[in-house]
Amino acid sequence: MIQHSSRRKFLKNMVTVGGCLCAPSLLTRNSLFTGNLFAEEEVTSKPKVIQARDMKFINALGKADERRITPVINKAVMNITNKQKPADAWSTLFTKNDIVGIKVNCLAGKRFSPHVEIIESLIKGVTSAGVHEQNIIVFERFSKELDRAGFNIRKGKSGVKCYGTDELPYGGYDKQPQIAGNIGSCFSQIISSYCTAIINVPILKDHDLAGVSIGMKNFFGVIHNPNKYHDNNCNPYVADLSNHPYIRDKLRLIVCDALKVQYNGGPAFKPQWSSNYGGLLISNDPVALDRIGAQIIEEKRKEVGLPSLKSAGREPTYITTAAQLGLGIDDPALIDTISI
Repeated sequence: MIQHSSRRKFLKNMVTVGGCLCAPSLLTRNSLFTGNLFAEEEVTSKPKVIQARDMKFINALGKADERRITPVINKAVMNITNKQKPADAWSTLFTKNDIVGIKVNCLAGKRFSPHVEIIESLIKGVTSAGVHEQNIIVFERFSKELDRAGFNIRKGKSGVKCYGTDELPYGGYDKQPQIAGNIGSCFSQIISSYCTAIINVPILKDHDLAGVSIGMKNFFGVIHNPNKYHDNNCNPYVADLSNHPYIRDKLRLIVCDALKVQYNGGPAFKPQWSSNYGGLLISNDPVALDRIGAQIIEEKRKEVGLPSLKSAGREPTYITTAAQLGLGIDDPALIDTISI
């Protein structure tokens, strides 16, 4: 069984799933520190959430401008790691021996998924730390979701891989469930047996049950039965899932694509309740990032006369629960929010 094989054997199984697509990038088919982040010895200051806003992140053609995005992400990572050079900053988060999974959120299709150009920027950063391209995988639940969002499906031996959990044997999920608090789920083999490090790339949106769907909620896409965990505003389920070692001990960075924000009607895309925000939220504290993201959604709701999420009966209480589990900081007064 895959969960009992070595990582080397698993890698061999992974690269034989399909043929190599030799496109030089992940663009559209028509174009294209190990351990708990909050271990006691690592907490030396307030967690940082970097907010970068520039309406020119989207160019005149309506596409994300990687030339503007890459230096901003580098600057954010340097700020988070207190390093003066991009390569040194990325090397603080990743080693050349890491196998890096980039978890995206493509449920809403191309109109409201992480921009491919942001993923390209992240790949450049990870490779600058010495990670080989073939040890990077961009993934989602289903390849069809990635395809609809504009990603090239790539399953070959060389280069960055990009495909869904559904491409793997046994449906892509471990045969035996894992227990994490109130969660009992089979994990994607990509996250359980393949990756040693994770970058989480959510989008900034409202959720009709959880209140918001930002970083931690994105990991509902790595278990086989997320439908079972939406009661009580998804609390404590989102927090419990994020506290599983497969996530807690492997998560190195969160980069939220906030070029567009949806402040009502989620998780499906509702253009009437979305607006261009021109932002990125970047942190290595999953709780702090979700808290700041939730505040932005609350501000947008207030601007258009919508009630607060609490008044609407869907306050994102899972954020506080995650803080209580020691996954990060949820008090805005204790978060260093930095605009760049």
